Amino acid sequence: MTCSILTPTGPGGASGGGGVTRIGDDNLFMAQAHVAHDCQIGSEVIMANAATLAGHVEIADRANVGAYSGVHQYCRVGYEAFVGGYSVVVKDAPPFAIIQGNHAKCYGLNRVGMKRRGYSKETIEKLHRAYHLLLSAKLNTSQALEKIKNEITDCPEVDRLVEFYETSKRGVVK
Repeated sequence: MTCSILTPTGPGGASGGGGVTRIGDDNLFMAQAHVAHDCQIGSEVIMANAATLAGHVEIADRANVGAYSGVHQYCRVGYEAFVGGYSVVVKDAPPFAIIQGNHAKCYGLNRVGMKRRGYSKETIEKLHRAYHLLLSAKLNTSQALEKIKNEITDCPEVDRLVEFYETSKRGVVK
């Protein structure tokens, strides 16, 4: 059962934020986890102890936010992203990745998490190649995305990753 909470607008509230915080199904919020105004949280999300979301944050399905981590306002955490404990996320955290640190950095594909969730070896390898192009190849983000679109085909997970980058308004954690 999805939960929607109306939040105040105006002074101290969420002007322009829609006035609604939504929380999906089958989530786990551990002790002192905080969800601020106008957040959109998917389903099967885990927020460990004292994980904190500022206003207007979007957390996609099956993402994990580690203990004592903070996510800056207007940031997105992608599908099945893993934000390590004590991290400070000030840009969008891409799907399927390990994100950690203060300020958070992307450490590439969460291969262990993908294996545990039953992804095929082929899908994992395609995503690994995409992350290599984005993070390690001597390409800027636009060049990497173009190369990914041309070289890595027939993989909905890679398509999701590309779309995430292309729709970012704050920039994506590198």
